[in-house]
Amino acid sequence: NYTLFTTIIPDATEKLITLCDEHGVTYTKPYQPPVSPILTFMVSYILPTVLMVGAFMLLMNFITKKSGGMGGIGGIGNVGKANAKVYMEKSTGVTFADVAGQDEAKESLVEIIDFLHNPEKYTAIGAKIPKGALLVGSPGTGKTLLAKAVAGEAKVPFFSISGSDFVEMFIGVGASRVRDLFAEASKVAPCIIFIDEIDTIGKSRDGGRYGGGNDEREQTLNQLLAEMDGFDPSKGVIVLAATNRPEVLDKALLRPGRFDRRIPVELPDLAGREAILRVHARQVKLEKRIDFTAIARATSGASGAELANIINEAALRAVREGRNAVSQSDLEESVETVIAGYQRKNAVLSEHEKRVVSYHEVGHALVAALQSNTAPVTKITIVPRTSGALGYTMQVDQDDKKLLTREELLSKIAVLTGGRAAEEVVFGQVTTGASNDIEQATKLARAMITRYGMSDEFGMVAME
Repeated sequence: NYTLFTTIIPDATEKLITLCDEHGVTYTKPYQPPVSPILTFMVSYILPTVLMVGAFMLLMNFITKKSGGMGGIGGIGNVGKANAKVYMEKSTGVTFADVAGQDEAKESLVEIIDFLHNPEKYTAIGAKIPKGALLVGSPGTGKTLLAKAVAGEAKVPFFSISGSDFVEMFIGVGASRVRDLFAEASKVAPCIIFIDEIDTIGKSRDGGRYGGGNDEREQTLNQLLAEMDGFDPSKGVIVLAATNRPEVLDKALLRPGRFDRRIPVELPDLAGREAILRVHARQVKLEKRIDFTAIARATSGASGAELANIINEAALRAVREGRNAVSQSDLEESVETVIAGYQRKNAVLSEHEKRVVSYHEVGHALVAALQSNTAPVTKITIVPRTSGALGYTMQVDQDDKKLLTREELLSKIAVLTGGRAAEEVVFGQVTTGASNDIEQATKLARAMITRYGMSDEFGMVAME
């Protein structure tokens, strides 16, 4: 008789076998197949590598989904693919009828539209259409809107992309996106490529921090220059770009054969501001007898985006007041909101502070009224605003002025210092309320000397 025990093989296998042999215990050794060296190599080296690559690809795909189609290296996650928004025919929804106050800029772009419609008219005589047009202007003047209007009028595909979309942390990605963008555009020509904020990639290479360098931005710019040199303009691929910093662009980008045409998009004049207000007011319910001319006069120096915001603020105010149409008072209050901010109804001033602010603002108004070279005063208020102003005096010119004389500038400085002078005369002391006045007066005085040559001591010398 014998007893059969079944057990697992513990870690100390050799000791167990030796103990069994010493006491005459019969046992059966487990089957151990021979281990292949190839299998050992694959398990030890190949499998971990495959797992790491797979995990990396999953991570890049996750980043791609989160970032809207970008991520990875090389071809992984479509990194080198241009992330341009494509508007096909008529899908921009914008025409020149939606753009007001930019008549000169629209005239400059009409020729580009005509070329896209009738290229043979230009090629027959041997003329070459500009490969690119650069829209230059302050923020909010309507550069992007103009580009979309060109595509809407031409009824061609419109590729829209921002300069920042080309820049990535991986070297060569921006250049790859430029190549892809032009390749896609050439397939559907005639079309328009619009690059917004081109100064992001088009900065001058002369002042490199490391003496030139070979960073991602410069590679992207070099590829853009090469693509604009390489494509045939007769196919009807037009490149539009927009910037508010033309002074930082690389000279190679502005030479003939690339961005040949520079189209200024200026701040609108009086007639332009009125036209812009009317365009944005088309979708808003208005009361009868709205005077857009008065609002246009009160918004000298405002951009198209600011004027659109004024209309929207007026509509919001009408809703807050429980009315179903925008009134003239809504528009006037919205002008003040955009210029000086909302009213601070919870701001509490002492009686003494109210008297100081009142005399300060009347000081501005009196100095303005007693001079012949200043704009008439239209409103004085001591209601605090969210911009930090405790009150202000509004002056509105009847017409836009492009040139200012030395006497007019001195009158402006006098009006700005009138508030501080009133405080000194009435109270015998000064406060911090004139800080913004002093800042503006100093800026004007410095410009008169360093830019306008209006100083008798220094004469006509540009010292800025």
